[in-house]
Amino acid sequence: MSFAFIRKRLSNLNWLPRRSSWNFLLGDRGERVAARYLGRQGHRIIARNYRCMAGEIDLICSHRDFIVFVEVKTRTNIETEDPQEAVRAGQWARIERAARYFLMQQSAEDRPCRFDLVSVVWPSRGSPVVEHFEDVFQPRRL
Repeated sequence: MSFAFIRKRLSNLNWLPRRSSWNFLLGDRGERVAARYLGRQGHRIIARNYRCMAGEIDLICSHRDFIVFVEVKTRTNIETEDPQEAVRAGQWARIERAARYFLMQQSAEDRPCRFDLVSVVWPSRGSPVVEHFEDVFQPRRL
């Protein structure tokens, strides 16, 4: 059995969400812009694209006494949906599970946490527009 055959068979299975290369590149650029923005605001980036079996977190930062879990939404057009509504409840639940796993892994369950959202709007011309929304999601109990 060849590797190409196995890869083709696996690609036919839809167990991983497919992201177009354009969306992937746009999201990656947005996360880099968000990380620089947060760094200028006094956040120290701990991890980028943290992945575990519970889920994924775009950015994990330390800010004052808080560990901040950040979801980054990148758009090309400001007229699309409101960034705060772009993250559905199910996605916040996955982020919360990943945050719990991260805190347990780092033995930091006693540190205060918050969940932020950073919106990056990348117009066709000009610089990206970044908005930071603090404490947009309240977990059940972390």
